[in-house]
Parts: sequence; C-alpha cells; structure tokens
Amino acid sequence: MRRSNYFLPTLKENPSEAQIVSHRLMLRAGMIRQAAAGIYSWLPLGCRVLKKIEDIVRHEMDATGAQEILMPTIQPAELWQESGRYDDYGKEMLRINDRHERQLLYGPTHEEVVTDIFRTCVKSYRDLPCNLYQIHWKFRDEVRPRFGVMRGREFFMKDNYSFDLDKVSAVHSYNKMFVAYLRCFARMGLKPIPMRAEAGAIGGDLSHEFIILADTGESEVFCDKKWLDNDPLNIDVNYRSDLQSIVNKWTQFYAATDDKHDPDSCALPDSEIFEGRGIEVGHIFYFGKKYSRAMNATITNADGKEIELEMGSYGIGVSRLVGAIIEANHDSNGIIWPESVAPFRVGIINLRSGDNQCDSACDKLYEELKTVGIEVLYDDRDERAGVKFSDMDLIGVPWQISVGPRNLKNGVVELQRRGQKEIKEEIPVGSILSRFL
Repeated sequence: MRRSNYFLPTLKENPSEAQIVSHRLMLRAGMIRQAAAGIYSWLPLGCRVLKKIEDIVRHEMDATGAQEILMPTIQPAELWQESGRYDDYGKEMLRINDRHERQLLYGPTHEEVVTDIFRTCVKSYRDLPCNLYQIHWKFRDEVRPRFGVMRGREFFMKDNYSFDLDKVSAVHSYNKMFVAYLRCFARMGLKPIPMRAEAGAIGGDLSHEFIILADTGESEVFCDKKWLDNDPLNIDVNYRSDLQSIVNKWTQFYAATDDKHDPDSCALPDSEIFEGRGIEVGHIFYFGKKYSRAMNATITNADGKEIELEMGSYGIGVSRLVGAIIEANHDSNGIIWPESVAPFRVGIINLRSGDNQCDSACDKLYEELKTVGIEVLYDDRDERAGVKFSDMDLIGVPWQISVGPRNLKNGVVELQRRGQKEIKEEIPVGSILSRFL
C-alpha cells in the first residue's frame, strides 16, 4: 500500500481523553475513532491488526476440531428467561423491544442461543463431542467504559461452546481449549498466566482467566514469583493426547485473581507472592449441566436413556487483544508489533521523494515485495524524512527500509528492526528481497 493513498489519520499529540498507552497509541496511529462512549469505528490500520488476530484464533480453533458458526447479535429474551439469567445479568445487558413489543436483547454472550440450536438439532450421543464457535460482535453496557478497546461496550470476541456426554469428556474439552489458548497467545508474542477465577454470571465451578501482566490492567492478580521468570512452553500438541499433563505444567505455580486469592489459606509466604495488575485476554468455563438442565437440552445415550448434556464455554477478547498487545509492546516512539499481528511487515521510507533514482528504487522494491506476498507500506509522500520515520515508528511496522540518494550511490539501502534503533544494516539493493523470504 502506498502511504499517499492510504487512509491513515495519525495524530501528533496525545488525545486528552486517553488514559492508558494502548488507547493513546491506537488513536494517534489512526487505528480507531470513537463513535460513542465505549463504541469505536475501526479504521484500515486497526482492521488489519484485528483481522490478523482473528485469523490466528480461527486457525487454532479449527485445529482443535471446533466448527465455526455465526449467531445473531440480537437475541430473544425468552431464551434467557428460560435459562434463568434474564433478570440476573443486570444492567450490563441492553434490553430492547421491537415494534411488536417483543422483548429482545443485544447479546453479551451466547450460551442460551447455542444451547437452543443444539437441543433442536442433535439427539444422539453419536454426534458428541461437539464444539461450536463464532467470532462476532457483542455488547455489554459498562457503567464506566474506559481505556479504549480494553473496556468498551461493544467488542469483538471469539466464543465457543462444548457439548459432551459425561464429565470426563467435558473436562477433556476444557483442557483442549486451555491448551489452544496458550497456542493462540504464544503466536501473538504474549506470555499469559492462567489463573483460577470466579465464573461470575456464566456459572460453573471450573474456570481460568488468561492474564497478561500490565501496570494498566484492570484486574488485581496474585501469583508465584516463579511465573515472572518462567519461559513459555513450546506448545506442540496432538489434541487426542493427554492434555491434562500440559495443563498441569501451566498451573503448577500459584496464580489467582483477587476474587479467588485468600491470603490466609495461600500456602506461599508473602515474600514469594507477586502482587500486581493484569489484563484478561481470555476466560474459559466448565459449567456442567447448568444450561442443559434449565433449557431441557437432553440427548439419548448408548443405553437409550435421555441424559442432560455437559457443557463449557470459552471466550477470547479479539478486539481487547489489540490493546493488550500494545500494552506489552511499545516504547516512547509508538507501537512495536510482533510480526504475526503487524498490519504491515515492511515499511519503505523514501528519503527524497521526487528524486528519480530514489523513486525508481523504491517503486521497484515495493513491487517486488508485493509480488512475493509480503505486506508492505511504502511512504511515498512529499514529506520530510523525520515525519516519515516518526509515523513509521508510531504505527509499529516491524521492518523499515530507508532509501536515500547517498546510500543508493553505493548500491545499498538501510534496514532497521523496529525497537532496535541502535542496529542498522546496509544491505545491497539486490539482496534486500531475500531477507524476507
């Protein structure tokens, strides 16, 4: 993409309404614009990152055997009344009536809808296990939306739901998602800490939050200090294998959110406990028969007996992850994207637009990179070099190629890794393409 043609409304100054780094940088980098309190439009740069994260999540969900569906954002209230959650959910649920005075709601989650789908479509144990997921918009009417996409009212989320015949199978499905989440976050360059957490309005007695440590996190967390030095494991897994052993490795050290942490019963001394803040990027639940019992979702087992389904649900905040990744990867100049989620892999900076030699070299390099499928942003604007460098740093493109008349006389261009300003390489023009293949 040529920068002169790209809709990228960057800002030089920090917006006064932005309280945390990710919110400031997303606004300054032209990724989002606020439409209403806690509701954002995603602009081209933000959309590219959002889709990269979505693709990683989808790939890992498909690898587990989960199947993608798409459920409506607007749900009938009677399903929630049937499950018993309609009055319990509170003011976060946006309730509406249509022109016929039918009660509807904007879905904050989809346990009821997916249970209704399953109970009407599946009757035999032979169709189990089954795991259905979607990546979709949701709405929760937060009383104090803040921190940009980290705590918005409308958000983009992956949620999936497992259906199993018995508890052993259901726990296996839970463990499968536990491991899949580790793989998702590792691919995004994040180190999550799985923490025992309260199930809240979802329900159930087995629940883990996946937390990224950050000073700006909204959750208060407590964990064994060994977590701070623990390198992420290489999660290469066969989902038919013993997943419990992997889960055990990732839960061997103490870790709990504030609603689960009890200092009086904690086995570790205070000196070994890290107390800080974190960002929740995923949450998984096993809740057994809570919804199947309330909504009469039964299945016929091998003995011909009708039994209630065992269920779990699993959420990843896709839009929230954009902010979380920025919180974990930035410096004073802007964002430092991991390559896996970067909007562009390479940025070309023409240091002297209008110079025939520079224009020709940049155009040729731009076309060559595009031809081999490398995502590239070419800053061809008639702007000062300093402005171009600042913008490229701000939006966080991982690799920057600077093309100027002085280096071209020697047949080279300058290559620099974002976040490593002290390391610059002079690469022959004819060799630059091979660095990215």
